[in-house]
Amino acid sequence: MADIVLYDLVGADDRRFSTHCWRVRPAIAHKGLSFETVPVPFTGIRGIRDGSYSTVPVIVDGGTWVHDSWTIAEYLENAYPDAPSLFGGAGGWALTGFVRHWWQSRMHPFAMTMILKDIFDHLLLEDREYFQTSRFKRFNRPIAEVQAGREDRIVEFRDRIEPLRRLLDNQDFLGGADPLYADYLVMGTFIWARKMSPFALVEPGDPVHDWMNRCLDLHGGMARAGAGFDW
Repeated sequence: MADIVLYDLVGADDRRFSTHCWRVRPAIAHKGLSFETVPVPFTGIRGIRDGSYSTVPVIVDGGTWVHDSWTIAEYLENAYPDAPSLFGGAGGWALTGFVRHWWQSRMHPFAMTMILKDIFDHLLLEDREYFQTSRFKRFNRPIAEVQAGREDRIVEFRDRIEPLRRLLDNQDFLGGADPLYADYLVMGTFIWARKMSPFALVEPGDPVHDWMNRCLDLHGGMARAGAGFDW
C-alpha cells in the first residue's frame, strides 16, 4: 500500500497537467515515500472528502489531509525530518519562499497567457464549460484572445527568465548539484505547459531547457511518462 494518496488533476488522454500537483509528485518521491494518485477533473474536485476543497493538490497521509502544494511541501519536511530535505535547512526554506513568490507573481501567470486556449483544447469535455467561464472572469476576455499574440510575448518571457538561465549555466539545479523544492516549484510550470501545449516556452540549447531535461529524468523519469508534447 502506498504511503500517500495524491488527488491529481486530469485532462483528456489522462494528461496529469496541474502545475501544483507536479510540484508535489517529485517532492513526495524526494522524501523516499511511495504514493498513488487519484485522477480528478476540475468538476470533480468538490467531490473530494467533505467537499471543502476547491483546488488540488490534496494529499492524505494516513489520517492526515493536507491541501495546497506549498503547505504539502512544508508538511512533508516536518513530518519526515530524517528523509532528504526539500529545502536544505532553514535558510534554504526561507529562500525558496522568495522563489515561490517571484515565480507565482511574475512568471507563471505570464506563461498562462500563452497556452490558455491549448489547455482548454486538452481538457475533458465535462470540464470545458467550467474552464471557459472561470478564465473569462479572471482575464475579462475569451481564452482565445488571451492566447493571441503569444509569438511576440514569448520574447519577454524568455527575457524574464534570464536570472534562472544564468544560474543554470553554472550548476545543474537550483539546489546546486542536486535538486531541492525550488527546482520542483519552477519545473511544475514547464511540465504543465508541455503536457497541454505544443508551444515551447524555452528552446533547445537554452540552459533552462537543459535543466528541464535533467528534472524530467529525476525519480525514475516520472515526469516524462504520460500524454504530452515532446521536449
